[in-house]
Amino acid sequence: MIAANEVTKRYPEGREALRNVSFAITAGEMVFLTGHSGAGKSTLFKLLAAIERPTSGSIVINGQNLAALRSNAIPYLRRKLGLIFQDRKLLFDRSVLDNVLLPLAIVGHPPREALRRAQAALAKVGLPNRERTLPIALSGGEQQRLAIARAVVNRPAIILADEPTANLDAVSAAEILHIFRAFQQVGVTVVIATHDPLSLPSYRPRILRLDKGAMSEPAHDQAAEEAVP
Repeated sequence: MIAANEVTKRYPEGREALRNVSFAITAGEMVFLTGHSGAGKSTLFKLLAAIERPTSGSIVINGQNLAALRSNAIPYLRRKLGLIFQDRKLLFDRSVLDNVLLPLAIVGHPPREALRRAQAALAKVGLPNRERTLPIALSGGEQQRLAIARAVVNRPAIILADEPTANLDAVSAAEILHIFRAFQQVGVTVVIATHDPLSLPSYRPRILRLDKGAMSEPAHDQAAEEAVP
């Protein structure tokens, strides 16, 4: 499903954000990418989402080498990905429902089908009665739920989330993680970048740990086993 082989990312000023990173994620896995602030998690997220390209090495998703992907093919790749950014990227001048409808409008879904799917996505994340609300009126946890609904409305095979529980209280963070768990249980591959291992749930997710741009040995995290769901 996802394979990285000797991936290095070096920026023009000489900063090496990632160094010889290799890993494989199989279909239907839930994987947490952890590490200290500045370890390279967000850089790896951008590479997996084809927002940036590696300096060397390869990232292959569903048989497609992202480094060799033409620019005009990237939007089609992203339709198969559910992307959740750290800053959420919500449209605050549009309603909750319109935020979720936008990805469907971009790909040309018939309006009636798009409405049905958007409403179903909002129901899955616990926002069935907030359709006409503007995002500014939502709590932080509700805004994150909205970002998730928008990311999954196209029914992606892979969800990539960058620090989805950042700045949330413990209860809201646990609720968000349980939503991701529910998607994983129906076969969606979920990759979550987080700097805080204490936010991990208790169901023993697979851990990939970055340390100063290099990948540590994958393992189950003891903190994840002890955390309260």
